[in-house]
Amino acid sequence: MTATDTIVPIALPDSPYDIHVGHGLFERAGLMLAERFEGARFGIVTDGNVAVAQLPRLEQSLRAAGIGYETIVVPAGESTKSYSHLTDVVNGLLAARLERRDLVVALGGGVVGDLAGFAAAITRRGMDFVQMPTSLLAQVDSSVGGKTGINTPFGKNLCGAFHQPRLVLADLDALQTLSERQFRSGYAEVAKYGLIDDAEFFNWLEANARDIFAGGPSRAEAIARSCAAKARFVLADEKEAGVRALLNLGHTFGHALEKATGYSDRLHHGEGVAIGMVLAHQFSVRLGLCPSQDALRAERHLQAVGLPTALGDIKGDKPTLEVLVEAIAQDKKVERGALTFILTRGIGQSFVEKGVDVSAVTSFLAEKLAQ
Repeated sequence: MTATDTIVPIALPDSPYDIHVGHGLFERAGLMLAERFEGARFGIVTDGNVAVAQLPRLEQSLRAAGIGYETIVVPAGESTKSYSHLTDVVNGLLAARLERRDLVVALGGGVVGDLAGFAAAITRRGMDFVQMPTSLLAQVDSSVGGKTGINTPFGKNLCGAFHQPRLVLADLDALQTLSERQFRSGYAEVAKYGLIDDAEFFNWLEANARDIFAGGPSRAEAIARSCAAKARFVLADEKEAGVRALLNLGHTFGHALEKATGYSDRLHHGEGVAIGMVLAHQFSVRLGLCPSQDALRAERHLQAVGLPTALGDIKGDKPTLEVLVEAIAQDKKVERGALTFILTRGIGQSFVEKGVDVSAVTSFLAEKLAQ
């Protein structure tokens, strides 16, 4: 650890861990892992792109620390979160003869983190794992809180487990290899924390977005503040029985859009969330809950950083109403057939609304698709 690291503690009673945010963490990972997990071997799960861009840094660090490891490389992309690739990872961990006391390392973005974390949860009835997120989206959202899983033909993340990591190393240097589109996609999850319940943070993002995208000092602060926000929800509601559901702002619409576009390059996860958050605000306006100027403000900020904000911004044909409604009906937040949405009364004033009328959602989406 250096003085430049920011440490965000996740003080869960049964599984506490720290998030480290800083530069050069992958170069220091070997010593950090050797100190915390003496004698353990590691199964590194990564994708083909990250294996080229980031894996050599980590491998050199592990070798220097005398740590034994095996590497499992999966294809890049959302379609990798599947039963078949889960089987590949589990078999790879077993073939490497990793024991229960050994650890899995998720080196990559949200796809790798979700897949490797789920594999760790079920291999040998549960192995510990370490998150080393390489995308902005993974650093501020998916690597924190223990949600792991894969997609199914019925919808996104419908098969998985809550399995907390033992350590999260968010190396700021890894973000230098991201494309503009990938970074923007992750920024949607940063903006989400302001829109949920922190209007002051959203104000700060409006003032500092340019510096965040330029890699200035505001970038590290935005990531650390996002992790702290996520930590607050995880500590209050680890298994998403209540308030943690607020973290799904925009995700019910967003996940439906991802499914409708085949989990393809047409729409990245963060892009779906950006559109979904705008739709959630507009739907709240439609229900008389949210001032129209707040919905417009959220939309304009996301537009200003280059994110899509409307159904018409999706590449190719618009999804059909039937496909969207069916995907929403399969969402994890459905309870006893009733739709649950995260709605809002304004910037930073989101809330969970259960029993949302399906016909109201259907007519709202029909109107948006017609625009």
